[in-house]
Amino acid sequence: MGILLTESTETATAASGGMGLLSMVVIYGLFFLAIWFFLFRPQKKEQKKVQAMLAALEIGDSVLTTAGFYGVVIDIADDTVIVEFGNNKNCRIPMEKTAISRVEKATE
Repeated sequence: MGILLTESTETATAASGGMGLLSMVVIYGLFFLAIWFFLFRPQKKEQKKVQAMLAALEIGDSVLTTAGFYGVVIDIADDTVIVEFGNNKNCRIPMEKTAISRVEKATE
């Protein structure tokens, strides 16, 4: 009788070990899915939104730079824009489009 009891507990332990491994894989899979859903997905949405904003940039739009300066776009090249700051017409600074954090259209 003692032998049968030992064999049945070994079989139960081996079966639960396989189930433990499967459940651990499922839990880790769900964990990484949650990380992707709550961290990476919103970041990609924000990047698409910023790219759309910069693609719609036009001459005459008021912009806010990442440094906190307000200006008006006076020329647009491929990856650069020339922004005029303040009332002084001599204060024109070329900068990358990625340095623009917010755009207000001239028609608004």
